Amino acid sequence: MAADGARTGGSEQITAWRPQVRGVTEVFHAHFTRHAYPMHVHDTWTLLIVDEGAVRYDLERHEHGTPLGTVSLLPPHVPHNGSAATPLGFRKRVLYLDAVGGPLDASFIGAAVDTPDLADPLLRRRISQLHASLTHPGDELEAAARLALVGERLRERLRPRPAEEARPGPDRRVARSLRELLDARVVEGVELNEAAGLVHAHPAHLVRSFGAAYGIAPHQYLMARRVDRARRLLLAGQAPGEVAVACGFYDQSHLNRHFKKVVGVPPGRYARGR
Repeated sequence: MAADGARTGGSEQITAWRPQVRGVTEVFHAHFTRHAYPMHVHDTWTLLIVDEGAVRYDLERHEHGTPLGTVSLLPPHVPHNGSAATPLGFRKRVLYLDAVGGPLDASFIGAAVDTPDLADPLLRRRISQLHASLTHPGDELEAAARLALVGERLRERLRPRPAEEARPGPDRRVARSLRELLDARVVEGVELNEAAGLVHAHPAHLVRSFGAAYGIAPHQYLMARRVDRARRLLLAGQAPGEVAVACGFYDQSHLNRHFKKVVGVPPGRYARGR
């Protein structure tokens, strides 16, 4: 995890960093027992989940809370505060999402002010998965894909579609075009927004169509192609560090994690098994 800062003060613990994923300006993880936020504002969207305890806060002079399992979405430029709702404090994970060029634009602010707390298990699970992917440099395509699905779900909750405007079904043409693009750029990779522009599809629709067509997410497909290439190079006698660079992994640790996930053993052990 490329953290910009990790600090501990008594029982107060925070970790914060800026990932290389378009639309996310900051990731912030914290465990607070005594700290209480005064009234303040952000120029970003604040997407909050609580893993332990609960938070209470005021938004537009109305009191709200984030019990375990709830997702809270606080809009930009709207004052709010925050404090622990229990004596044991709270543990939270926060994403600060760009208000310009991120998954939500200003047209959703009113709906978020009216209903900032969302009881949505699917949305919460997707946000938790997004946090996990953001902790690993080199997994930016996965994080961008997960962010696209989180944004889609948020838009559906804040502005439900009429029945006649149901989400479009998967598009095999779009899926095939993305697969061809990934095949052509196994080592250098591609950003999700760039891929969406090249195949003329919304990022969320692109991710969903690929999964429906091939039974695998785009980032999983790309990593599987890289692991296949790594296997050949390892068996040819190249060192894992050299293989990581040659196959497009962020570093050897990134190669190790994905190689073991796919093959079942780390690359060094795989090479020694010849």
